[in-house]
Amino acid sequence: MDKVAIVILNWNGAKMLQQYLPSVLRYSRDEATVIVADNASTDISLELLYTHFREDCRVIELEKNWGFAEGYNKALSKVDAEYYLLLNSDIEVTHHWLTPLIEFMDAHDDVAACQPKLLSVSDKDSFEYAGACGGFLDRYGYPFCRGRLFETVESDKGQYDVTSDVLWATGAALMIRSKDYWDAGGLDGRFFAHNEEIDLCWRLRIRGRRVCCVPDSFVYHVGGGTLPKSNPMKTYLNFRNNLTMLYKCLPDEELKPVMRMRWFLDYLAAWEMLLLKRNWGDFRAVYRARRAFKRWRKDFDTDREVIQRSRVLPFVPERRPFSLLWQYYVKGRKTYSALPSK
Repeated sequence: MDKVAIVILNWNGAKMLQQYLPSVLRYSRDEATVIVADNASTDISLELLYTHFREDCRVIELEKNWGFAEGYNKALSKVDAEYYLLLNSDIEVTHHWLTPLIEFMDAHDDVAACQPKLLSVSDKDSFEYAGACGGFLDRYGYPFCRGRLFETVESDKGQYDVTSDVLWATGAALMIRSKDYWDAGGLDGRFFAHNEEIDLCWRLRIRGRRVCCVPDSFVYHVGGGTLPKSNPMKTYLNFRNNLTMLYKCLPDEELKPVMRMRWFLDYLAAWEMLLLKRNWGDFRAVYRARRAFKRWRKDFDTDREVIQRSRVLPFVPERRPFSLLWQYYVKGRKTYSALPSK
């Protein structure tokens, strides 16, 4: 069994692999096995891997594009390691980046997962949108980070340079104990992509396991992923999967009131996209997501029962009781440190 396996899930990302895989190998292979799992790419990814990186990393070829969530489930089932480190192909790592993560996990048996500080490749003094310095949820399921609220991304001035418990660690650079990964059921493959790491980490927190950000380790992320922020498919997946995650993980007493409020907030968001931004694609995507959630909600009834039976924490403290929309747009609080502490 390996101590650490870094697993990069790739789909048509030859350009990113060519640019960023060398830094991963340079700064990681003394402490970890590096694996690239390919989601049936149709570009030159496999040719690149076998021609230039055959001696330095292992390649797992998946038979089709399973998406982010199920792609990782399929790949990790073929990996034997104490710690998995799920790493995006557009991550530039730094010297000594793995050591703080490994040492922290080794010293804290109650921690299931952690992440490094995530900074932007394009502006290395700023946090990166996808995970910044660790993630939280508000009462209604809106994710935010130390260093990023909605579209407001902070400069990194060391203000969050303390290891902290969070609700979710970014899937862009997620270290997780293999035992915890499989005990919690892994990523939900039905999500395909978006919100899957938040869903997994929330399930871990419900089980009483901790999730942390360890900013002594830091990496740089290109961000944007396969789909740009304005892509209607991304909007669709984010809304559908976020609603599904809420349905699975909310405590019984909160399920109906939160889901009623989300009905109102989602349609409000859709009409704001149409009337203020003239964005027909995202407007339709929200409506499609609501319909899709309604159609498949019953498919998650058993998941909800299992998750609620596993509940050790009646309330997860990193899921904050306030409305982020109210704090951000009405109160004008644009940074994490300006938000209520509870």
